[in-house]
Amino acid sequence: MMDLSFDFEERTPSTEQTSPQPQAKTVTELSNEIKRYVEGNFSYVLVRGEIFGAKRADSGHWYLSLKDENAVLSAVCWRGVASSLKVKIEDGLEVIATGKITTFSGKSSYQLVIESLEPAGQGALLKLLEERKQQFIKEGLFDASHKKPIPFLPETIGVVSSASGAVIRDIIHRIRDRFPSYILLWPTPVQGEGAAEKVAAAIRGFNDLPKGGKIRRPDVIIVARGGGSLEDLWPFNEEIVIRAVYDSEIPIISAVGHETDTMLIDYVSDKRAPTPTGAAEFAVPVKSELVVNVNILDNRMKNAMRRSLEEYKNKIEGLGRGIPNLQQILNENMQKLDYRWERLLNAVKNVVMQKKNALALAEIKPVYINTMVEKYTERLQGLTHRLEGVSVESVLKRGFAWVKDSQGKTIYGKHSAEQEQELTIRFADGEIKSYLRETTQTSDAEIKNNIKPKTKKSKNSQDENKQESLFDF
Repeated sequence: MMDLSFDFEERTPSTEQTSPQPQAKTVTELSNEIKRYVEGNFSYVLVRGEIFGAKRADSGHWYLSLKDENAVLSAVCWRGVASSLKVKIEDGLEVIATGKITTFSGKSSYQLVIESLEPAGQGALLKLLEERKQQFIKEGLFDASHKKPIPFLPETIGVVSSASGAVIRDIIHRIRDRFPSYILLWPTPVQGEGAAEKVAAAIRGFNDLPKGGKIRRPDVIIVARGGGSLEDLWPFNEEIVIRAVYDSEIPIISAVGHETDTMLIDYVSDKRAPTPTGAAEFAVPVKSELVVNVNILDNRMKNAMRRSLEEYKNKIEGLGRGIPNLQQILNENMQKLDYRWERLLNAVKNVVMQKKNALALAEIKPVYINTMVEKYTERLQGLTHRLEGVSVESVLKRGFAWVKDSQGKTIYGKHSAEQEQELTIRFADGEIKSYLRETTQTSDAEIKNNIKPKTKKSKNSQDENKQESLFDF
Protein backbone atom coordinates (compact mmCIF):
# COMPACT_ATOMS: atom_id res chain seq x y z
CA MET A 1 0.00 0.00 0.00
CA MET A 2 1.17 3.46 -0.79
CA ASP A 3 1.25 5.65 2.38
CA LEU A 4 0.48 9.23 1.56
CA SER A 5 0.19 10.44 5.25
CA PHE A 6 2.33 13.36 6.51
CA ASP A 7 3.49 14.05 10.12
CA PHE A 8 2.97 17.56 11.37
CA GLU A 9 4.45 18.72 14.72
CA GLU A 10 1.67 19.51 17.14
CA ARG A 11 2.30 22.81 18.85
CA THR A 12 0.39 24.02 21.87
CA PRO A 13 0.29 27.61 22.88
CA SER A 14 2.56 28.49 25.82
CA THR A 15 1.87 31.05 28.27
CA GLU A 16 5.45 31.87 28.56
CA GLN A 17 6.22 32.02 24.82
CA THR A 18 3.86 32.07 21.82
CA SER A 19 5.02 29.62 19.08
CA PRO A 20 4.86 30.82 15.48
CA GLN A 21 1.89 29.62 13.33
CA PRO A 22 2.65 27.07 10.49
CA GLN A 23 3.17 28.81 7.18
CA ALA A 24 0.49 28.06 4.56
CA LYS A 25 1.65 26.34 1.37
CA THR A 26 0.37 26.98 -2.08
CA VAL A 27 -1.37 24.28 -4.05
CA THR A 28 1.57 24.08 -6.39
CA GLU A 29 4.01 23.64 -3.52
CA LEU A 30 1.98 20.84 -2.04
CA SER A 31 1.53 19.17 -5.45
CA ASN A 32 5.27 19.30 -6.02
CA GLU A 33 5.98 17.76 -2.61
CA ILE A 34 3.58 14.90 -3.40
CA LYS A 35 5.14 14.47 -6.85
CA ARG A 36 8.63 14.19 -5.36
CA TYR A 37 7.41 11.70 -2.80
CA VAL A 38 5.63 9.47 -5.32
CA GLU A 39 8.39 9.51 -7.90
CA GLY A 40 10.96 8.85 -5.17
CA ASN A 41 9.17 5.76 -3.86
CA PHE A 42 7.84 4.37 -7.18
CA SER A 43 10.54 5.28 -9.60
CA TYR A 44 10.42 2.03 -11.58
CA VAL A 45 7.49 -0.45 -11.68
CA LEU A 46 6.12 -3.35 -13.76
CA VAL A 47 2.34 -3.37 -14.11
CA ARG A 48 0.12 -5.99 -15.72
CA GLY A 49 -3.26 -4.97 -17.08
CA GLU A 50 -5.60 -4.69 -20.06
CA ILE A 51 -5.39 -1.67 -22.33
CA PHE A 52 -8.57 0.28 -22.88
CA GLY A 53 -9.46 3.79 -23.98
CA ALA A 54 -6.23 4.18 -25.97
CA LYS A 55 -6.03 7.40 -27.94
CA ARG A 56 -3.27 8.90 -30.05
CA ALA A 57 -2.95 12.68 -29.86
CA ASP A 58 -1.98 14.86 -32.78
CA SER A 59 1.41 15.26 -31.13
CA GLY A 60 2.01 11.51 -31.46
CA HIS A 61 1.74 10.76 -27.72
CA TRP A 62 -0.54 7.93 -26.58
CA TYR A 63 -2.94 8.28 -23.65
CA LEU A 64 -4.51 5.12 -22.29
CA SER A 65 -5.50 3.19 -19.18
CA LEU A 66 -4.56 -0.17 -17.73
CA LYS A 67 -7.23 -2.05 -15.85
CA ASP A 68 -7.94 -5.26 -14.03
CA GLU A 69 -11.02 -6.48 -12.20
CA ASN A 70 -10.93 -3.84 -9.47
CA ALA A 71 -8.82 -0.84 -10.45
CA VAL A 72 -7.80 1.46 -13.27
CA LEU A 73 -4.40 3.10 -13.78
CA SER A 74 -3.93 6.00 -16.16
CA ALA A 75 -0.89 5.81 -18.41
CA VAL A 76 0.93 7.80 -21.03
CA CYS A 77 3.46 6.78 -23.69
CA TRP A 78 5.52 9.52 -25.26
CA ARG A 79 5.87 9.66 -29.04
CA GLY A 80 9.51 8.62 -29.15
CA VAL A 81 8.86 5.53 -27.01
CA ALA A 82 5.63 4.58 -28.83
CA SER A 83 7.42 4.33 -32.18
CA SER A 84 9.84 1.73 -30.81
CA LEU A 85 7.42 -0.49 -28.87
CA LYS A 86 7.33 -4.21 -29.65
CA VAL A 87 3.55 -4.34 -29.58
CA LYS A 88 0.90 -2.06 -31.02
CA ILE A 89 -1.17 -0.13 -28.50
CA GLU A 90 -4.81 -1.19 -28.94
CA ASP A 91 -7.80 -1.74 -26.72
CA GLY A 92 -8.33 -5.16 -25.20
CA LEU A 93 -4.71 -6.19 -25.32
CA GLU A 94 -3.35 -7.54 -22.03
CA VAL A 95 0.20 -6.30 -21.50
CA ILE A 96 3.01 -5.91 -18.97
CA ALA A 97 3.99 -2.24 -18.89
CA THR A 98 7.33 -1.03 -17.55
CA GLY A 99 7.75 2.57 -16.44
CA LYS A 100 7.66 5.19 -13.71
CA ILE A 101 4.79 6.46 -11.57
CA THR A 102 4.35 10.19 -11.67
CA THR A 103 1.68 12.68 -10.78
CA PHE A 104 -0.23 15.07 -12.97
CA SER A 105 -0.69 18.24 -10.97
CA GLY A 106 -3.22 19.63 -13.36
CA LYS A 107 -5.81 17.03 -12.32
CA SER A 108 -4.39 15.93 -8.94
CA SER A 109 -3.93 12.42 -10.37
CA TYR A 110 -1.14 10.00 -10.81
CA GLN A 111 -0.21 8.01 -13.91
CA LEU A 112 2.27 5.53 -15.34
CA VAL A 113 4.80 6.79 -17.84
CA ILE A 114 5.32 3.76 -20.10
CA GLU A 115 8.84 2.98 -21.23
CA SER A 116 8.20 -0.52 -22.68
CA LEU A 117 5.31 -2.92 -23.34
CA GLU A 118 5.31 -6.67 -23.51
CA PRO A 119 2.29 -8.80 -24.49
CA ALA A 120 0.86 -10.64 -21.48
CA GLY A 121 -1.94 -12.58 -23.24
CA GLN A 122 -5.21 -11.88 -25.01
CA GLY A 123 -7.65 -9.70 -23.14
CA ALA A 124 -11.00 -11.09 -22.08
CA LEU A 125 -12.98 -8.80 -24.34
CA LEU A 126 -10.85 -9.49 -27.39
CA LYS A 127 -11.04 -13.20 -26.71
CA LEU A 128 -14.82 -13.06 -26.56
CA LEU A 129 -14.86 -10.89 -29.68
CA GLU A 130 -12.80 -13.41 -31.63
CA GLU A 131 -14.99 -16.31 -30.49
CA ARG A 132 -18.13 -14.54 -31.65
CA LYS A 133 -16.51 -13.59 -34.93
CA GLN A 134 -15.60 -17.20 -35.71
CA GLN A 135 -19.10 -18.34 -34.77
CA PHE A 136 -20.74 -15.84 -37.13
CA ILE A 137 -18.32 -16.74 -39.93
CA LYS A 138 -19.32 -20.40 -39.65
CA GLU A 139 -23.00 -19.42 -39.84
CA GLY A 140 -22.35 -17.39 -43.00
CA LEU A 141 -23.45 -14.05 -41.51
CA PHE A 142 -20.45 -12.28 -43.01
CA ASP A 143 -20.69 -13.79 -46.51
CA ALA A 144 -20.30 -11.27 -49.31
CA SER A 145 -23.10 -12.94 -51.29
CA HIS A 146 -25.59 -11.75 -48.66
CA LYS A 147 -24.65 -8.08 -48.92
CA LYS A 148 -27.10 -5.75 -50.65
CA PRO A 149 -26.16 -2.82 -52.90
CA ILE A 150 -26.51 0.70 -51.54
CA PRO A 151 -29.06 2.72 -53.58
CA PHE A 152 -27.50 5.44 -55.70
CA LEU A 153 -29.86 8.22 -54.65
CA PRO A 154 -32.10 7.27 -51.69
CA GLU A 155 -35.16 9.40 -51.05
CA THR A 156 -35.23 8.62 -47.31
CA ILE A 157 -32.22 7.87 -45.08
CA GLY A 158 -32.76 6.23 -41.70
CA VAL A 159 -30.24 6.89 -38.92
CA VAL A 160 -29.84 4.81 -35.77
CA SER A 161 -27.78 6.83 -33.32
CA SER A 162 -27.94 9.06 -30.27
CA ALA A 163 -30.20 12.09 -30.64
CA SER A 164 -27.57 14.31 -29.06
CA GLY A 165 -23.93 14.63 -29.85
CA ALA A 166 -21.75 15.40 -32.82
CA VAL A 167 -22.52 12.21 -34.76
CA ILE A 168 -26.05 13.04 -35.88
CA ARG A 169 -25.09 16.66 -36.57
CA ASP A 170 -22.17 15.57 -38.74
CA ILE A 171 -24.41 13.21 -40.71
CA ILE A 172 -27.11 15.85 -41.25
CA HIS A 173 -24.65 18.54 -42.31
CA ARG A 174 -22.79 16.21 -44.66
CA ILE A 175 -25.97 15.02 -46.38
CA ARG A 176 -27.25 18.57 -46.75
CA ASP A 177 -23.96 19.64 -48.28
CA ARG A 178 -23.87 16.77 -50.74
CA PHE A 179 -27.49 16.10 -51.69
CA PRO A 180 -30.31 17.25 -49.38
CA SER A 181 -32.46 14.22 -48.57
CA TYR A 182 -35.13 13.28 -46.07
CA ILE A 183 -33.48 12.02 -42.85
CA LEU A 184 -35.40 9.93 -40.33
CA LEU A 185 -33.68 9.51 -36.93
CA TRP A 186 -34.47 6.62 -34.58
CA PRO A 187 -32.78 7.78 -31.36
CA THR A 188 -31.09 5.09 -29.26
CA PRO A 189 -28.37 4.91 -26.62
CA VAL A 190 -25.10 3.79 -28.18
CA GLN A 191 -23.29 2.52 -25.12
CA GLY A 192 -24.02 1.06 -21.74
CA GLU A 193 -26.54 -1.50 -20.54
CA GLY A 194 -29.49 -2.08 -22.87
CA ALA A 195 -27.93 -0.21 -25.79
CA ALA A 196 -27.57 -3.32 -27.96
CA GLU A 197 -31.24 -4.27 -27.55
CA LYS A 198 -32.41 -0.78 -28.46
CA VAL A 199 -30.15 -0.56 -31.52
CA ALA A 200 -31.47 -3.92 -32.75
CA ALA A 201 -35.06 -2.81 -32.09
CA ALA A 202 -34.48 0.37 -34.13
CA ILE A 203 -33.17 -1.62 -37.11
CA ARG A 204 -36.17 -3.96 -37.00
CA GLY A 205 -38.51 -1.02 -36.53
CA PHE A 206 -37.31 0.66 -39.72
CA ASN A 207 -37.80 -2.63 -41.61
CA ASP A 208 -41.33 -3.02 -40.23
CA LEU A 209 -42.48 0.35 -41.60
CA PRO A 210 -44.92 -0.24 -44.49
CA LYS A 211 -44.05 1.09 -47.91
CA GLY A 212 -46.18 4.09 -48.76
CA GLY A 213 -47.22 4.60 -45.13
CA LYS A 214 -47.48 7.84 -43.18
CA ILE A 215 -43.93 7.41 -41.92
CA ARG A 216 -41.50 7.03 -44.77
CA ARG A 217 -39.71 3.71 -44.97
CA PRO A 218 -35.95 4.34 -45.39
CA ASP A 219 -34.14 3.28 -48.53
CA VAL A 220 -30.90 2.92 -46.56
CA ILE A 221 -30.02 2.85 -42.82
CA ILE A 222 -26.94 4.33 -41.18
CA VAL A 223 -25.94 2.89 -37.78
CA ALA A 224 -23.49 5.38 -36.31
CA ARG A 225 -21.53 6.11 -33.16
CA GLY A 226 -18.44 8.17 -32.37
CA GLY A 227 -15.15 6.82 -31.09
CA GLY A 228 -14.59 5.27 -27.71
CA SER A 229 -13.02 2.41 -25.84
CA LEU A 230 -13.72 -1.20 -26.64
CA GLU A 231 -16.12 -1.34 -23.72
CA ASP A 232 -17.96 1.73 -24.99
CA LEU A 233 -18.29 0.22 -28.47
CA TRP A 234 -19.16 -3.25 -27.23
CA PRO A 235 -22.94 -3.05 -27.92
CA PHE A 236 -22.09 -3.21 -31.62
CA ASN A 237 -20.46 -6.61 -31.07
CA GLU A 238 -23.53 -8.11 -29.41
CA GLU A 239 -25.28 -11.00 -31.15
CA ILE A 240 -28.70 -9.33 -31.10
CA VAL A 241 -27.36 -6.40 -33.15
CA ILE A 242 -25.46 -8.62 -35.59
CA ARG A 243 -28.52 -10.73 -36.36
CA ALA A 244 -30.78 -7.68 -36.72
CA VAL A 245 -28.40 -6.26 -39.34
CA TYR A 246 -28.21 -9.62 -41.14
CA ASP A 247 -32.02 -9.94 -41.25
CA SER A 248 -32.57 -6.37 -42.47
CA GLU A 249 -34.18 -6.03 -45.88
CA ILE A 250 -32.99 -2.42 -46.05
CA PRO A 251 -29.28 -1.95 -46.87
CA ILE A 252 -27.23 -0.86 -43.85
CA ILE A 253 -24.10 1.30 -43.60
CA SER A 254 -22.15 0.89 -40.35
CA ALA A 255 -20.12 3.80 -38.97
CA VAL A 256 -19.03 2.88 -35.46
CA GLY A 257 -15.97 4.40 -33.80
CA HIS A 258 -12.94 5.69 -35.64
CA GLU A 259 -11.31 4.32 -38.75
CA THR A 260 -9.07 2.02 -36.69
CA ASP A 261 -12.00 0.56 -34.76
CA THR A 262 -13.52 -2.57 -36.27
CA MET A 263 -16.64 -4.01 -34.68
CA LEU A 264 -18.57 -7.14 -35.66
CA ILE A 265 -21.32 -4.95 -37.11
CA ASP A 266 -18.80 -3.81 -39.73
CA TYR A 267 -18.46 -7.38 -41.02
CA VAL A 268 -22.20 -8.04 -41.36
CA SER A 269 -23.30 -4.63 -42.68
CA ASP A 270 -23.68 -4.05 -46.41
CA LYS A 271 -21.15 -1.19 -46.33
CA ARG A 272 -18.61 -0.10 -43.71
CA ALA A 273 -17.76 3.57 -43.35
CA PRO A 274 -14.65 4.70 -41.44
CA THR A 275 -16.57 7.51 -39.74
CA PRO A 276 -20.17 8.78 -39.48
CA THR A 277 -19.25 11.51 -41.96
CA GLY A 278 -17.98 8.85 -44.34
CA ALA A 279 -21.32 7.02 -43.99
CA ALA A 280 -23.13 10.14 -45.16
CA GLU A 281 -20.81 10.32 -48.16
CA PHE A 282 -21.59 6.69 -49.04
CA ALA A 283 -25.33 7.33 -48.69
CA VAL A 284 -25.73 10.18 -51.20
CA PRO A 285 -23.73 11.52 -54.14
CA VAL A 286 -22.68 15.17 -54.51
CA LYS A 287 -25.52 17.08 -56.12
CA SER A 288 -23.25 19.70 -57.65
CA GLU A 289 -21.16 16.97 -59.29
CA LEU A 290 -24.31 15.34 -60.66
CA VAL A 291 -25.46 18.69 -62.05
CA VAL A 292 -22.09 19.17 -63.73
CA ASN A 293 -22.19 15.65 -65.17
CA VAL A 294 -25.75 16.14 -66.40
CA ASN A 295 -24.77 19.41 -68.05
CA ILE A 296 -21.78 17.73 -69.68
CA LEU A 297 -23.98 14.91 -70.95
CA ASP A 298 -26.61 17.42 -72.11
CA ASN A 299 -24.02 19.37 -74.08
CA ARG A 300 -22.61 16.18 -75.56
CA MET A 301 -26.09 15.07 -76.58
CA LYS A 302 -26.86 18.45 -78.16
CA ASN A 303 -23.57 18.46 -80.02
CA ALA A 304 -24.15 14.91 -81.19
CA MET A 305 -27.65 15.80 -82.43
CA ARG A 306 -26.32 18.89 -84.17
CA ARG A 307 -23.59 16.91 -85.91
CA SER A 308 -26.08 14.23 -86.86
CA LEU A 309 -28.48 16.77 -88.37
CA GLU A 310 -25.66 18.41 -90.29
CA GLU A 311 -24.55 15.06 -91.64
CA TYR A 312 -28.09 14.23 -92.76
CA LYS A 313 -28.44 17.69 -94.31
CA ASN A 314 -25.22 17.28 -96.27
CA LYS A 315 -26.27 13.80 -97.34
CA ILE A 316 -29.66 15.01 -98.56
CA GLU A 317 -28.07 17.91 -100.41
CA GLY A 318 -25.65 15.51 -102.05
CA LEU A 319 -28.48 13.23 -103.10
CA GLY A 320 -30.36 16.25 -104.43
CA ARG A 321 -27.44 17.22 -106.60
CA GLY A 322 -27.39 13.74 -108.07
CA ILE A 323 -31.07 13.88 -109.16
CA PRO A 324 -31.43 15.01 -112.87
CA ASN A 325 -33.92 17.56 -114.18
CA LEU A 326 -37.47 16.22 -113.77
CA GLN A 327 -38.69 17.81 -117.03
CA GLN A 328 -35.82 16.19 -118.87
CA ILE A 329 -36.70 12.81 -117.37
CA LEU A 330 -40.34 13.29 -118.41
CA ASN A 331 -39.42 14.24 -121.97
CA GLU A 332 -37.11 11.25 -122.34
CA ASN A 333 -39.82 8.89 -121.15
CA MET A 334 -42.39 10.49 -123.47
CA GLN A 335 -40.01 9.89 -126.35
CA LYS A 336 -39.63 6.25 -125.32
CA LEU A 337 -43.40 5.94 -125.12
CA ASP A 338 -43.85 7.29 -128.65
CA TYR A 339 -41.24 4.91 -129.99
CA ARG A 340 -42.82 1.90 -128.32
CA TRP A 341 -46.33 2.95 -129.49
CA GLU A 342 -45.10 3.03 -133.04
CA ARG A 343 -43.54 -0.42 -132.63
CA LEU A 344 -46.80 -1.71 -131.20
CA LEU A 345 -48.80 -0.47 -134.17
CA ASN A 346 -46.39 -2.11 -136.58
CA ALA A 347 -46.55 -5.34 -134.64
CA VAL A 348 -50.36 -5.34 -134.83
CA LYS A 349 -50.23 -4.78 -138.57
CA ASN A 350 -47.77 -7.66 -138.97
CA VAL A 351 -49.97 -10.01 -136.93
CA VAL A 352 -53.02 -9.12 -139.01
CA MET A 353 -51.09 -9.75 -142.23
CA GLN A 354 -49.83 -13.13 -140.92
CA LYS A 355 -53.36 -14.19 -140.07
CA LYS A 356 -54.59 -13.25 -143.50
CA ASN A 357 -51.84 -15.27 -145.17
CA ALA A 358 -52.56 -18.22 -142.94
CA LEU A 359 -56.25 -18.06 -143.86
CA ALA A 360 -55.41 -18.05 -147.55
CA LEU A 361 -53.17 -21.08 -147.14
CA ALA A 362 -55.92 -22.91 -145.27
CA GLU A 363 -58.12 -22.91 -148.40
CA ILE A 364 -55.39 -24.79 -150.40
CA LYS A 365 -54.43 -27.30 -147.73
CA PRO A 366 -57.45 -29.78 -148.14
CA VAL A 367 -56.46 -30.72 -151.72
CA TYR A 368 -52.83 -31.18 -150.73
CA ILE A 369 -53.79 -33.33 -147.81
CA ASN A 370 -55.99 -35.64 -149.80
CA THR A 371 -53.14 -36.26 -152.23
CA MET A 372 -50.79 -37.13 -149.40
CA VAL A 373 -53.36 -39.53 -147.87
CA GLU A 374 -53.78 -41.42 -151.13
CA LYS A 375 -50.02 -41.65 -151.58
CA TYR A 376 -49.39 -43.08 -148.15
CA THR A 377 -52.41 -45.41 -148.46
CA GLU A 378 -50.98 -47.00 -151.59
CA ARG A 379 -47.60 -47.34 -149.93
CA LEU A 380 -49.17 -48.98 -146.89
CA GLN A 381 -51.07 -51.46 -149.05
CA GLY A 382 -47.86 -52.44 -150.86
CA LEU A 383 -46.08 -53.08 -147.58
CA THR A 384 -49.06 -55.11 -146.39
CA HIS A 385 -48.89 -57.38 -149.47
CA ARG A 386 -45.18 -57.86 -149.02
CA LEU A 387 -45.65 -58.71 -145.34
CA GLU A 388 -48.38 -61.20 -146.16
CA GLY A 389 -46.11 -62.84 -148.75
CA VAL A 390 -43.50 -63.71 -146.18
CA SER A 391 -45.89 -64.71 -143.41
CA VAL A 392 -46.08 -68.32 -142.09
CA GLU A 393 -49.60 -68.87 -143.44
CA SER A 394 -48.54 -67.74 -146.90
CA VAL A 395 -45.56 -70.10 -146.91
CA LEU A 396 -47.69 -73.02 -145.67
CA LYS A 397 -50.24 -72.39 -148.42
CA ARG A 398 -47.50 -72.86 -150.97
CA GLY A 399 -47.00 -76.44 -149.79
CA PHE A 400 -44.49 -76.09 -147.07
CA ALA A 401 -44.86 -77.64 -143.57
CA TRP A 402 -43.66 -76.49 -140.15
CA VAL A 403 -42.09 -79.26 -138.00
CA LYS A 404 -41.81 -78.81 -134.19
CA ASP A 405 -40.77 -81.06 -131.31
CA SER A 406 -42.82 -81.90 -128.22
CA GLN A 407 -41.68 -78.61 -126.59
CA GLY A 408 -42.88 -76.52 -129.52
CA LYS A 409 -39.38 -75.82 -130.83
CA THR A 410 -38.76 -75.79 -134.59
CA ILE A 411 -36.93 -78.80 -136.13
CA TYR A 412 -34.53 -77.75 -138.85
CA GLY A 413 -32.95 -81.03 -140.00
CA LYS A 414 -33.32 -84.78 -140.31
CA HIS A 415 -30.85 -85.57 -137.56
CA SER A 416 -32.76 -83.48 -135.06
CA ALA A 417 -36.02 -85.13 -136.07
CA GLU A 418 -34.62 -88.63 -135.50
CA GLN A 419 -33.83 -87.74 -131.91
CA GLU A 420 -37.46 -87.06 -131.08
CA GLN A 421 -40.21 -89.62 -130.22
CA GLU A 422 -42.99 -87.15 -131.07
CA LEU A 423 -43.22 -84.45 -133.72
CA THR A 424 -45.87 -81.87 -134.58
CA ILE A 425 -46.26 -81.00 -138.23
CA ARG A 426 -48.24 -77.92 -139.19
CA PHE A 427 -49.84 -77.47 -142.58
CA ALA A 428 -51.85 -74.63 -143.98
CA ASP A 429 -55.10 -76.29 -142.95
CA GLY A 430 -54.04 -77.76 -139.59
CA GLU A 431 -51.58 -79.84 -137.49
CA ILE A 432 -50.92 -83.56 -137.05
CA LYS A 433 -48.83 -85.57 -134.55
CA SER A 434 -46.19 -88.04 -135.75
CA TYR A 435 -44.40 -90.78 -133.75
CA LEU A 436 -41.20 -92.58 -134.70
CA ARG A 437 -41.88 -96.49 -134.90
CA GLU A 438 -39.71 -99.62 -135.34
CA THR A 439 -42.46 -102.21 -136.08
CA THR A 440 -45.25 -102.30 -138.58
CA GLN A 441 -47.87 -103.13 -136.02
CA THR A 442 -50.45 -100.48 -135.60
CA SER A 443 -50.74 -99.27 -132.02
CA ASP A 444 -53.80 -97.85 -130.47
CA ALA A 445 -52.05 -94.48 -130.35
CA GLU A 446 -51.38 -94.58 -134.08
CA ILE A 447 -54.94 -95.47 -134.81
CA LYS A 448 -56.11 -92.71 -132.47
CA ASN A 449 -53.84 -90.13 -134.13
CA ASN A 450 -54.93 -91.25 -137.61
CA ILE A 451 -51.49 -92.46 -138.56
CA LYS A 452 -51.34 -95.23 -141.20
CA PRO A 453 -49.17 -98.27 -140.38
CA LYS A 454 -46.16 -99.01 -142.42
CA THR A 455 -46.71 -101.85 -144.98
CA LYS A 456 -44.21 -104.42 -146.14
CA LYS A 457 -42.68 -104.15 -149.55
CA SER A 458 -43.24 -106.90 -152.08
CA LYS A 459 -40.73 -109.62 -152.48
CA ASN A 460 -39.74 -108.07 -155.66
CA SER A 461 -38.63 -104.94 -153.94
CA GLN A 462 -34.93 -104.18 -154.04
CA ASP A 463 -34.56 -103.86 -150.25
CA GLU A 464 -36.99 -106.56 -149.26
CA ASN A 465 -35.39 -107.53 -145.93
CA LYS A 466 -34.47 -103.91 -144.79
CA GLN A 467 -36.59 -101.94 -142.23
CA GLU A 468 -37.13 -98.39 -143.59
CA SER A 469 -36.92 -95.32 -141.31
CA LEU A 470 -39.68 -93.20 -142.83
CA PHE A 471 -42.48 -91.07 -141.55
CA ASP A 472 -45.81 -92.41 -142.68
CA PHE A 473 -48.89 -90.32 -142.72
